[in-house]
Amino acid sequence: MTEKISEREDRLKKLEELKKLGINPYPAESRKSHSAGQVLADFEKLQKNSATIQLAGRLRSLRTHGNLTFAHLQDASGKIQLAFSKKEIGPDRYKLLTKCIDVGDFIQIKGAVFKTHAGEPSVMVKQWSLLAKAVRPLPEKWHGLNDEEEKFRKRYLDILFNPEAKEMFLKRAKFWQAVRDFLIKHDFLEVETPVLENITGGADAKPFLTHHNALDLDVYLRISMGELWQKRLMVAGFEKTFEIGRQFRNEGMDAEHLQDYTQMEFYWAYADYEMGMKLVEELFKYLAKETFGTLKFKIKNFDIDLSKTWSRYDYRDTVKKYTGIDILKTDLKEIEKKLKELKIEYDKTGFSKTRAIDNLWKYCRKQIAGPGFLVGVPVEVSPLAKRDENHPELSQRFQVIIAGSELGNGYSELNDPLDQADRFKQQAKLREEGDEEAQMFDQEFVEALEYGMPPTCGFGMSERVFSYLMDKPARECQIFPLMKPKK
Repeated sequence: MTEKISEREDRLKKLEELKKLGINPYPAESRKSHSAGQVLADFEKLQKNSATIQLAGRLRSLRTHGNLTFAHLQDASGKIQLAFSKKEIGPDRYKLLTKCIDVGDFIQIKGAVFKTHAGEPSVMVKQWSLLAKAVRPLPEKWHGLNDEEEKFRKRYLDILFNPEAKEMFLKRAKFWQAVRDFLIKHDFLEVETPVLENITGGADAKPFLTHHNALDLDVYLRISMGELWQKRLMVAGFEKTFEIGRQFRNEGMDAEHLQDYTQMEFYWAYADYEMGMKLVEELFKYLAKETFGTLKFKIKNFDIDLSKTWSRYDYRDTVKKYTGIDILKTDLKEIEKKLKELKIEYDKTGFSKTRAIDNLWKYCRKQIAGPGFLVGVPVEVSPLAKRDENHPELSQRFQVIIAGSELGNGYSELNDPLDQADRFKQQAKLREEGDEEAQMFDQEFVEALEYGMPPTCGFGMSERVFSYLMDKPARECQIFPLMKPKK
């Protein structure tokens, strides 16, 4: 620890020395004509033309041998070797380089490419200037991979030292861009809906509560990607909308669940859940190919092939197969007995038959490899889905099932305002009984439905899809996950 502090102090002294010499250690202006990657790619052409190039980046190494210093400059595209000759840059600038510049500093150089005796593509520096002085030294070895908390807290070092981490976040960006591209190609309009709401809706989840000072009003952070707002847009006459954004759920944290995360939801007028399943299967295949270049994955010991025919899993039949319980002919007492027998832990606060059935299903889901769709979901656990005309106790709902997890949820949206009001009442009753995840009664949404909403299919998926395809915990796939303050 003492050694690290003294090195920081040494750098602070160098910083002061630079200032005394009239050098701004943090200038705003920087220029570069090429990236390191471009220079390496076009090296032969640049060498043949004796081209002068400008580079800017972070010094990752410095080795001084008398009147010659070698360094490696890194930018977002890669690393390239630099050579500083006392003869080329002059004795004063060379002295400044060797006395005041450290590994980790950002510099800008101008020079010409050449190959060393060892054949390494390099740049002979003609001019250089400081762009940013690093006061704290980079660690000689980064152990973030072995210390998860340190890795998340100092993600910038994890990305700097770990190429796999950087590659993962590049893939994540590509993943969400692919979602956007796919939907726009299918004529969906990207929209933005409120993050702060008077009433949360669109999901069974416990919201975060905050206070709006200007209106002196308690409000909630949204728990869905504007489901009830996007359906209002269907009432307004839009036929295809989607939103990608951040949503918040004040619930437990595990390998699959986070409290704030990225979600996408689309709504498609004049479509039902059968049409939705067809589009979603196409979407998943597109995402996998665009982001990972393959449709085959190894996830949680499951071998997943998205190219094969997607299966259908009936909710009632699946639960009965794995637990022996017929969810349409059971009661809370029987389910609780089965949960105890299967050693399934659950929150007893506000526990109801609805929550009990959901816990049974989640147990069964873990046994299913997929890819496929869960169908035949009971109405009592689907407060926003349209009823199946042939089986009124079931809903026209589907869930994407891959590697034992639900990776997306969609349905033929409920557009009967009277049915919706009745289901909201049932949810409100569950809330009164202590179920904090039950939905609230949204009278303004019911009023919007009374003006008429066309048949609509909606679907939502979160960043869990990306983390599953990466076969990594969801938290690891966030660039800066929420951390407790350091004590």
